[in-house]
Amino acid sequence: PNSIEVSDIFIDAGTRYEIRKKYGIPQDKIVFVYGGNLGKPQGIDFLIRCIYSQRKNKNVFFLIVGDGTEYRHLEQFNKKYLQENFKLLQRLPKEEYDLMIKACDVGMIFLDYRFTIPNIPSRILDYMQARIPVLACTDPNTDIGKTIVDGGFGWWCMSNNLKDFCECIKKAMQSNLKEMGEKEYQYLIDNYSVEISFKAIMKHFYENKSVSLYRH
Repeated sequence: PNSIEVSDIFIDAGTRYEIRKKYGIPQDKIVFVYGGNLGKPQGIDFLIRCIYSQRKNKNVFFLIVGDGTEYRHLEQFNKKYLQENFKLLQRLPKEEYDLMIKACDVGMIFLDYRFTIPNIPSRILDYMQARIPVLACTDPNTDIGKTIVDGGFGWWCMSNNLKDFCECIKKAMQSNLKEMGEKEYQYLIDNYSVEISFKAIMKHFYENKSVSLYRH
């Protein structure tokens, strides 16, 4: 599995306030953040449709942070519609980005619905470490959606179904995000820590070694 060196970096209410103030993020809204590559594999056209569908929702705010071949499409969308609950930032230094997402509420993952090979973006580990639930819009072939839903720390929909995306937003608005975040962080420790990956690799190594020795 993907893995990360788990660290428990807590930010208090004051720090959260200052981070949001620094980046021009509203203090009184549920902030959905997407961070990472903005290219063809992410299905940016659908991402834009999702953001636009929530233009009249005064309780949410969308923050997109990243760069890539499709960044210009988001930039053009931003200039054309000047949507009040949307902000676009180019890629930030890793440490600065990690701190910023801790001041957000829900992390988003987007993958083009036409993918046929399972893909699990590593950015989910950043969200999990930040203790923010995950909203994943992906193809049906990756099991990331099942992992998130079964783990109780997020929501999933196909990345060509706008209606289901809107339903996921409603569910997120009605959920106890803090409670889900704590469950998510424990899931990270139990499944995606470096220690867990190390044990899985060594178990595989020794099992294969035993078979090799036996055969000889």
